[in-house]
Amino acid sequence: MRPLSADPRYPRAPAVGPRSHVQMAAPQQKAPKMRRAAPSRLAFRLERLWLTPFVRLVTRIGVPVFCVTLGLGLWLGDSGRRADLVERYEIVKAQIQNRPEFRISELTVDGASAEVEDAVRALLPVGLPASRFAIDLDAYRAAIRRLDAVENVALMVQSGGALEVRVTERVPVILWRTATGIEMLDTTGHRTASLTRRDARPDLPLIAGYGADKAVPEALAILAAAKPILPRARGLVRVGERRWDLVLDRDQRILLPEENPVRAVQRTLALDSVEDLLSRDFTRLDLRNETRPTIRLSEAALTALHEIKGLTPAKASHD
Repeated sequence: MRPLSADPRYPRAPAVGPRSHVQMAAPQQKAPKMRRAAPSRLAFRLERLWLTPFVRLVTRIGVPVFCVTLGLGLWLGDSGRRADLVERYEIVKAQIQNRPEFRISELTVDGASAEVEDAVRALLPVGLPASRFAIDLDAYRAAIRRLDAVENVALMVQSGGALEVRVTERVPVILWRTATGIEMLDTTGHRTASLTRRDARPDLPLIAGYGADKAVPEALAILAAAKPILPRARGLVRVGERRWDLVLDRDQRILLPEENPVRAVQRTLALDSVEDLLSRDFTRLDLRNETRPTIRLSEAALTALHEIKGLTPAKASHD
């Protein structure tokens, strides 16, 4: 049997011994891992604190804002620096406001009478030309609205430096005689202007009495119903702030009821068309009691009636 060492398929192992020049390779050993040192308690707490959203927000935003505010406060603590800053601000502000595109050089008033237009121009707080920043448009509009003759007003700044004021005036429809003079009122009873003489507006009807201005719509309705006798009508008088008297020429007066005065006027006109009532010689026609109207004759008519009936004045009655 052939030994294994002579078999070429199996190479001979190197000799092992003190004289052998072939040394066996030692197995490689892994380097020992470096252990990470544990964080200190303070570092651990700071790291956990940094993970809090509020702390990060304060650190990133609050601290810089505080530093900037503190720096500005210290810098502005000097009165000289503050005065210099305010002066620079006013200079820049004036330069911007006085630019040509912000200048108003003309005032136009539309829809107003000559008297109201003069009042609107007089209420302008500054002289023209002026910067639009120098005019408080809201205050100017409010001042114009306080005019008695003005119902509504609109302000517009047009291109080219023109301030346009569009005025809607109240339309006077009736005159109100008071202890101090004559006032012109619109349909709501709002004052529009004053008159010194009644004949200055003969086209407007006249009312009188305390509280008559608060019942202008009812007065207009009565006058509209009494249109056939308006040439004889001198006006309406408010009595006790609750009802009206229709005053005619020849010192005649129609006492209207508190309720439905328009219907009472219409009934009076119907009687006049049938019996010619208003042409008779009377002083008072009392319609306050709808079921029992009464008429008071004048002295001349009453005397004539006495002569016809042969009555003495003591036995006669005025009503």
